[in-house]
Amino acid sequence: MPSIRSTLISLAVAFTVGLTVGFMSGGKRVHAIAPIALLAPDSPQPSTPMVDKTFESKVQPFLKQYCTTCHNGVKQSAGLDLEPFTTEALAKKDRDTWEKIREQLQSKAMPPKSKPQPSQADRDFIATYADKITKIDCSLGKDPGRVTIRRLNRAEYNNTIRDLVGIDFHPADDFPSDDVGYGFDNIGDVLSLPPILLEKYMTAAEQVVNRAIVKPEVVVSSKQMFRPQNLIASNREFKDKDNKRIYLHSNGSAFIQFTFPADGEYLIRVRAYGDQAGAELPKLVVKVADQNVKSFDIAAKEDKPETIEVKYKAKEGAVRVAAAFTNDFMDDKATDPKKKDRNLSVLFIEIEGPLQNVTKPLPESHRKIFIANSTTGADVAARKILGEFARKAWRRPVTTSEVDRLMKLVQLAKTNGETFEDQIKLALRAVLVSPNFLFRVERDQPGAAIYSVNEFEFASRLSYFLWSSMPDDELFGLAQQGKLRQKPVLEAQVRRMLKDPKSKALVDNFAAQWLNLRLLQTVTPDKKMYPAFDQPLRIAMVRETEMFFDHIIRNDRSVLEFLDADYTFVNERLASHYGIPNVRGPDFREVKLTDSRRGGVITMASVLTLTSNPTRTSPVKRGKWVLDNILGTPPPPPPPDAGELKEEDPQALTGGLRQRMEKHRSNAVCASCHQRMDPLGFGLENFDGIGAWRTDEGKFKIDSSGTLPDGASFAGPPELRKVLIGKADQFRHCLSEKLLTYAMGRGLEAYDKCAIDEITAKLKQNQDRFPHLVLAIVESDPFQKRRNPTKE
Repeated sequence: MPSIRSTLISLAVAFTVGLTVGFMSGGKRVHAIAPIALLAPDSPQPSTPMVDKTFESKVQPFLKQYCTTCHNGVKQSAGLDLEPFTTEALAKKDRDTWEKIREQLQSKAMPPKSKPQPSQADRDFIATYADKITKIDCSLGKDPGRVTIRRLNRAEYNNTIRDLVGIDFHPADDFPSDDVGYGFDNIGDVLSLPPILLEKYMTAAEQVVNRAIVKPEVVVSSKQMFRPQNLIASNREFKDKDNKRIYLHSNGSAFIQFTFPADGEYLIRVRAYGDQAGAELPKLVVKVADQNVKSFDIAAKEDKPETIEVKYKAKEGAVRVAAAFTNDFMDDKATDPKKKDRNLSVLFIEIEGPLQNVTKPLPESHRKIFIANSTTGADVAARKILGEFARKAWRRPVTTSEVDRLMKLVQLAKTNGETFEDQIKLALRAVLVSPNFLFRVERDQPGAAIYSVNEFEFASRLSYFLWSSMPDDELFGLAQQGKLRQKPVLEAQVRRMLKDPKSKALVDNFAAQWLNLRLLQTVTPDKKMYPAFDQPLRIAMVRETEMFFDHIIRNDRSVLEFLDADYTFVNERLASHYGIPNVRGPDFREVKLTDSRRGGVITMASVLTLTSNPTRTSPVKRGKWVLDNILGTPPPPPPPDAGELKEEDPQALTGGLRQRMEKHRSNAVCASCHQRMDPLGFGLENFDGIGAWRTDEGKFKIDSSGTLPDGASFAGPPELRKVLIGKADQFRHCLSEKLLTYAMGRGLEAYDKCAIDEITAKLKQNQDRFPHLVLAIVESDPFQKRRNPTKE
C-alpha cells in the first residue's frame, strides 16, 4: 500500500502534540519527538535554625582534628573534601556529605583505627549536629518529586503487549538493551531513545498486529495416505525391507504423527490383512492419541487385503494415529505352517477430512480486538474497536478527536482497497507507535504546585510497579469510578495483585536487580578450582533465590526472612551441593534447614557465587554486597591507586586468604573502608567460591570471625546473621529505599527522606510483612503525587 509507512510516522509525530518526550544522545539531552520535560530543581527546604558560634567553636575544630587530614582538597579520601566547610552556611549546602559524616561517626567507621579517636561524647555531639543539618521538617509541605516521562523498558513492553492483545510474543527481545540507573533498568532519566529504537518500534507494531489479527481460514476436506515408507513401526523389526507392509509379527503398531487441521469429523482408513492362528482372527485396533477408537477382526488374506474405516471427531492439533495389533498368538501344535502364527500386516493408513468444510475459530487475540462487527456498519464498528483498543493501550480515556485521527488511517486503507481487517491493522499500528503507548505519560496540572496524579495515572503506577505491565480491567474500572485510592479498596487491590501470577515481574525485575542475580549469568568460576559448577547448578542457584523471594511476597511473610530463615527451596542438584539429604528429582520444593549454616539470601549459593572471584572467594566483594544491598551503606569507590590482592602472593604459602588480606588493609587509606567490608566478608568464608560449605582453605583452618567498627562481634555465618538481624532498622530503611526507587522509576532525593521514614515505620508496625511494605509505598506522597515544574 503506497505511503502507509510514511503515514504511520507522520501520525506518530502528530500524536506527540502537547506531550513532552526526550531522549539522551551522546550524553546530551536532545529533542526527539517533542521537547523534553525539564525537571524542576529541588524544592527549597526550610533552613535549620542557626546555632550561635557552635560551628566555629566545636564543629570546625573537630573536623580539623579528626577529618581534614585525609578529607582535604589534595587527598579527597572517599571523594570527600571537608576543607571548604569554613562556615555553617557553607556546611548546610551539602546535606549528602553530612549524611555520610553522621553515618560514619555513628558506626565508628571513622576515624580509622590507626588514627586518634574522639570521645563518645564528641562523636554524639557531631552526629547530632549532622542530623540537624540534614533534617527536613516533615510537618511542613512535603515535596513528592517529579518523575521524568519515560518509555517502557523491554520487560514492560513485552508484558504490556501480552496483556493488551493476548499473544505469546516478545518483540522487545530484539530492542537495544536498557540502560541502568540507581541499580534498576526502569529509571526514566537513563531510558534513552536511540534512533534505531524508533525503527524497532515500527517493526514490532507491524509484527504484533499481524500475529494478533488473522483472516478467517476455511479448512476444506482432503485425503492423506501414508504408506509403509511413511509409517513408523513400534518395533524396528516390523519394518519390511521392500516397504510393502509393516509386518506386525507380535503385538505392536504402525503409526503416524498426524496434525488434524481443524476440529471436525474425519475418516480413518487402514488397509491390512492377517495370518490366521488359533480360534480368533487377528485384531486391528485404531488408536488416536493412545486411546482406542474401534477394534476390527481382520479376516482378509495377503492375496486380497481389506480396508476398514472409522469416523473420528478430532480436535485441531498433532496426535499419534495408529493401527495396532493386539492379540498375537502362537500354536506350536498346528500342522499347517500358515495357521501356526497369528500376525497382522498394514499396507497404509489414510485420513480424510474434515468431512465438512470448517471455518476455523478466530484466535482469542483477534476476538479481543474485534469487539464490533463490520456487518453492522464499518465506520461505527471501526470507531468502537479503535476507541477501546486505544483506551487500553494508552491506559486512559481517549478523546473523540484522537479517534477521529485514527479513523483517517482507516479511510486511507479503505481508499487503497484494503479489507476491513487490514484497515484496522493500520490504525492499530499507529496506536502502538504513539508516545501515548511507548511512554508512561503523566499530564501536568497547571496552577497547582503539588497535585495528585489522576486515577488512571495512579492505576498505571500501581500496575507497572507490581506487574511491569498495564492495568487490567479491574484496575481500569476502579479508576473510572474514582475508587482506587480508597484505603480498603487499595489494600485489597495490592493483595490481589501480589497473589496474581503477573507479580512474578517483581521477582524478575526487582529482586533480580536488587540482589544482582542477573549478573550470575556472566559469572564463570574456574573449572579446575570448582569442577562441580555447571549450567544446571547455575540455573538452580538462581531458581532458589527467585522462589524464596516469591514465597515471601505471596505468603505475607516478614521481610526479615531475607536476613535469616529456617527454610529454603532446592531440587536434587542444589540439595546435593548444600549437603541436604533426601531430595530427589529436578523439581524444586521447600525444605526445612536443620542446621544453622544457612538462612536468608546472604548464604544462598547465587549470592555467594556472584560475589566471588573465578579462582577464590572475595571477602571484599561479599562485604560490599552486604553493605550495598542489606544495610544500605555502600562504601565509596576505591581510590585510583588501590592495589589488588595478587593470586600468586608468596604469603599464600604461609597463610590463608584472611592473612594475605591483612597486608592489603595495612594501608590507612584502604583500611577506612575495608574495616567495614572485610569483617562481613570474613563471616562468610565458610562458603567457597560457589557457595559450598567448607571448614578449611587448603591446609589452613577457616577463621570466619569478625568485629564491625561499631564493636559488634561474631564467629561464623550463624552469628553474622544475628548481627544483621540486630541491624533490622537499617535493613528496613535500605529495602524501602530500593523498592521505592524501583516503584517510582527515579533516584531518591533528600526530600524523599520523610516518605522513606514513614514507609519504614509502617513496615515495622505491621510485623515487617511484605504486603504492608508495598501498601506503605503506594500510599506515600511520592507514589500518589507529583510536583509541577517551576519553569519550562
